[in-house]
Parts: sequence; structure tokens; C-alpha cells
Amino acid sequence: MAYKRPRPSGTDAGGRVPTGGAHRLLRAAVRRSATRTAAILLCSVASAGAAVASPAVVGHTLDLLLDRHSDATSWVVLSAVLLTAEVLLDTAVALLTGVTNARSTAWLRTGALGRLLATSPDRASPLPPGDVATRLSVNATEAGTVPAAAAALTASLLGPAGAVIALLFIDVWVALAFLAGLPLLVVVLRAFARNSSDTVGRYQQIQSDIASRLLEALDGARTIAAAGTEDRERARILQPLAGLDREGRRMWRIHGRAVANSQVLLPLLTTAVLGVGGVRLAAGAISVGELLAASRYAALAAGMGALAGLLGAIVRGRSAAARLAVVQDLPAVRHGEGTLPHEGSGTVEMRGVTVVREGRTVLTDVHLVVPGGTTAAVVGRSGAGKSTLAAVAGLLTEPDEGCVLLDGVPLHSLARDRLRQEVAYAFERPVFLAGTVADAIASGARRASADEIRTAARAAGADGFVQLLPERYESPVVGAPLSGGELQRLGLARAFAHAGRLLILDDATSSLDTATERQVDRALAQEVRPGTRLVVAHRISSASRADLVIWLEGGRVRAVGRHRDLWQDPAYRSVFAASDVPSEAPAQPAPTPKQVPRAPVSADVVGGPAAGRAAR
Repeated sequence: MAYKRPRPSGTDAGGRVPTGGAHRLLRAAVRRSATRTAAILLCSVASAGAAVASPAVVGHTLDLLLDRHSDATSWVVLSAVLLTAEVLLDTAVALLTGVTNARSTAWLRTGALGRLLATSPDRASPLPPGDVATRLSVNATEAGTVPAAAAALTASLLGPAGAVIALLFIDVWVALAFLAGLPLLVVVLRAFARNSSDTVGRYQQIQSDIASRLLEALDGARTIAAAGTEDRERARILQPLAGLDREGRRMWRIHGRAVANSQVLLPLLTTAVLGVGGVRLAAGAISVGELLAASRYAALAAGMGALAGLLGAIVRGRSAAARLAVVQDLPAVRHGEGTLPHEGSGTVEMRGVTVVREGRTVLTDVHLVVPGGTTAAVVGRSGAGKSTLAAVAGLLTEPDEGCVLLDGVPLHSLARDRLRQEVAYAFERPVFLAGTVADAIASGARRASADEIRTAARAAGADGFVQLLPERYESPVVGAPLSGGELQRLGLARAFAHAGRLLILDDATSSLDTATERQVDRALAQEVRPGTRLVVAHRISSASRADLVIWLEGGRVRAVGRHRDLWQDPAYRSVFAASDVPSEAPAQPAPTPKQVPRAPVSADVVGGPAAGRAAR
């Protein structure tokens, strides 16, 4: 089956990456490395000047030596100085180029990584991990070469231009013999730049696709081994290689054609210069030294063929910068410098919240008030917008319309650290980075103390299995033999240790058995800092124990009320039909123990007029 190149995120309908972001990013990189780039340009210009002066000086030195002139020795010394200066300047250019490339790459990579971490997870999710890794590694490196390559290209034009001017001073006819072929060289270089751009972009995208497929396979290695599909998976990962081979061959054919054409054209021009120069020498119009200088200048002007290499580096860098700009242009979540009132119980209010992702409206005009100290369960069918509501409630993502307030303060006006100290999350599949179990629980806007770590672990039911690990809380968390339920309990422990006014559990108890879930519920009510709880629930048991239920349907709030009241609606009962047996829903669920006084729940107040009518 032929490989079909996928359309990556951030491309147009033709699969091309818009270059506007690339130009903006490269201009910023050039400005940031302006001092080093200027030094490269100056050294390159000085080297080009020495290279342009050298043939004239050497030619004149030859004429003086042939005439046995007394000044010949000083001109020999000057020739040696020019040649030495050219070598030293070229060495300085190479050193400065390496430093500039490294620092430009580091700046581009750091900036893109910072923007990736600053954006909301759902904004970054369309970019596969392998694609992101390629953009931040290979593409950043290629884009980082552009400032130095641009300076070198500018300087490289000066040498041949100076050589042509010097030919005009030596003899007009000799210069015209060279200039006659330049239009053909310009056509060759323009065609090279135009044809290279598209094929380089496709080559880079296929590289990213292969990396993405490989990371997917590594992530699902156990499933692949269990299914015995290693050969099929290997074929899937390597399927794009045919496209990579095709684009790579096309790219090098374009480059090779440009180099070959220039390598054929320029020697012909050099030969023409020597032929015309010989005729002019025979006519007595130029001297032997001037003929030698003309031949050297012709060779120097022929260096325009080397521009194809620099031009190719800039084309690849621009294409890479366009891919990197997709990451750089991810919108960062807004944060202010504000703080929350000293006294507050965690009242959450949503005013006209609408969220649109990938062209689809996920939440529509949500008006909601969850009183402080309330445990609210968010229920609904798959795709109803439950996780998006949970993400918006704690500013993991920004709404496209409307705003969210915590104790009367808009979330986007709060300082990032202050917000994260007051809003804690636990997820269905918690992720732990390198470090110990204690580090995994303690990590957050502030580092939890040893006592807080143990207390949170006990509340989440994690202390028992942690004590069985070889080094207990100092055991490395990555690679520890933990089940899915145990990992979830560690995630809950991390959230409990950092619980503030608002604690959001996004299906964070799905892997727990019923007994452990009830233990966690009791600890949540009695051992964790009091505040508002927003629980994305799929089980009837979770909804029945909540103070109120937020029922989502198609991205809208259909109703808000107590579980016992909503249970009278067959449509509400059908939400749980696929995940729970009816016997789990008690006719009169017991209220959850409360740590702080709670305001009476009114459907009209909590869910707005429409939700209140639906609840009634």
C-alpha cells in the first residue's frame, strides 16, 4: 500500500506549512544573534577583501619579479600577509559560525519548549509526541543555522562581485566574457531555491511521522507483544520510508542538478576569460601578471557556484523554522498578578463558558455556580464535555468565551503560583517523572513536607503498598512495580497533599475497587483540607455521594441537582446504564460528611434558570 502523507497540524489545505511564522521566528533569531552575526559578516567581508586583493597583489608581484624591480621583496611580503589574513579570518568565521549555530538553536528550542509547556494541554494535543520531538530537536537545529548562513551568503556574494569589478579594471573585454554567462547561473540558483522548498518540507514531515509511529509503538510495547503483532507494527512504523526515500532522492537530485549546472557553467566562463585574456595579452593590452590576476579573479568569481550549498541550508532552515513556529505560536494560558481573598471557601462560578476545539464546540454557554465547600459530581455520556469542564474550572485550558471565577476572582487574573496553590488535580492516568515516590507526591507549586506526604498517602490508601517497596518512600517511582490502581492512588495522594480551595478529580478513582473508593471518600471528607470538590464521575456510587450533580449533555448543562432527584428522570438513569448496575443506585443516598457549613443548594442558583427548570 502506498504511503499517504498525513496533513500535520499547522498546515494549509495543501499540506504546506505557512511561512509567515517562519520569517517572524528567523528575524527574531537574527536579531538575538546580531552581534555574532555581524562579526561573521565582518570577518567574511574582510576575508573576501583579502581574497579579492590577493590576485592583484600576486600578479603585480610577479611583474616586479620578472622585471627584477627593487620593490619586489616588499610586495612578496604583502602577498604573504594577505594569504595569512585570509586563512585566519576563515578560521574565525568557522568558530563564530559554530557558536552562533549552537546558541541560536538553543534559543529556538528553549522558546518552543517554553511555549509548549505554557499552553493548555488540549491545545498541544493535536501535535503527536514524536512530531513535537522532531520539531524541537532536528528542526530547531536546522533553523538555528539560518542566521550564520545568511551572513555567510551575504559575504559570499561580495567576493565574486569584487572579482568581477576587478576584472573590469584589468580589461573590459575579459570582464564581459565572464558576465555573459551570469544570467544562466541566476536561473539555476532560482530554480534550486524554488524546487527545494516544497520537497524539504515534505521530507521533514515524513521524518516526524516516523518518529510519532515509533513512540506510539514504544508506548504500547506490552500490547504489541501480547498480541504478537511485532512484524505488523514494524511494517507500520517503516511504511513512510518509501515516501522519505522518494523525497530524499528528489531533494538531492535538485541539489545535484544545481551544483552540476553551476560546476559546468562556471569552468566554461573561466575558460572564456582565459581565452579572451590570452588574446588581449598577445595584443599587448594586458601584462602577464594581469593575465594571472584575471585567471585568479575568474576562479574567485566562479565561487558563486558554492552559493547553492548556503542557499540550500537557508531553504532547509526556513522550512524547519515554519514547523517550529507551529509550536511557538501555541497560545499561552493567560495569567495575571492577582491574589484570592484571604477568606474564601472555594466558590466556583462559570459565566457563559464556551469552549471550541479543532472546530468543534465542546462546551456551550455554561452558566454554573458551585457553592464553596460543596462536592459536585460531573456526569454525562462520553463526549459530553466532562473533562473539558474540569479543565476549564482550574484553568488548565481557557474558554473561548465567558470566564470562570474562584471566590469571585477571575482565574486568568490570578498569578500562576497562587492559582496552582489553590487548585489541585488528580487524573485517571497520572504521570510521574523521574524521582522517588516522595518526590512524586511532593511535586507541585510548593513542595509538600514529609508529614504532608505521609498524611496524603494514607488518605489516598497508598501508604500500605509504598511501605512494601524496597526503599519505601525513597524508591524510584519510574519502573516501580505498581498496578494501575496503585498509580491512581499515588496521583490522588499528590492531589491531596496540594489540595487548596478547589480539588478536581477527573475520573481519578476509576481503577479503584469499591472498598478503596469508599475509604478515599471518607478520607477526602475528614483528612484532606476542606474546600470545594469537583468530581468527574462515571459510577453511580460517586454521583450518589455528592452534594449535587452537574448533568452535561452535548456540551450543555442539562440539569443541576441532587442525585436522588435527578434519578427520577429515565434519561439521567440511562447515563449510567452502560457502566453501573441499577442496584448501585440507592433510593435515598446517604449524605457525605461535611467539614464546613454548606449553603443550601438551589437548582436555580447552582445551574442557572434553565438548569433549575430542568432539575425540577
